[in-house]
Amino acid sequence: MTMTETVLARLVALKTATVADLRLQWRDLFDTQAPPYGRRFLESRIAYRIQELAYGGLKPSTVERLEALGEQLDGGNIALRRMRTDNMPIAGTKLIREWQGIEHTVTVLGDGFEWQGRPYKSLSAIARAIAGSRWNGWVFFGLKNQRSVS
Repeated sequence: MTMTETVLARLVALKTATVADLRLQWRDLFDTQAPPYGRRFLESRIAYRIQELAYGGLKPSTVERLEALGEQLDGGNIALRRMRTDNMPIAGTKLIREWQGIEHTVTVLGDGFEWQGRPYKSLSAIARAIAGSRWNGWVFFGLKNQRSVS
């Protein structure tokens, strides 16, 4: 079996592995305890790591370029770079949700949202207008997992 075939087989096996198996693979590949995140996160990071170890990581010139771009944004303050100040999707993003057979499209604006040509301050207001009952707008549009909402 070639290296490419081995890598592909490992990547395919991630889809059928249990979360416990993924956590064990994480420990083997990263030499740390797996973070408390869901299956999709673990799969994607493990898949990247498998490929990184087999084929090599980013070129040094790419790493340097990314670091330079980061310094332009935050003046070299690594702590600031790692902080996420806004959970809002990027303006212009289209959120699409089908509800009772009707597809609804919401556009993210710089200061809110637009649905059916009207501006809204919150996704919850739009979700309430669509569903006719109270919803967490982030959950309704799939931006947040319902289990993580208190």
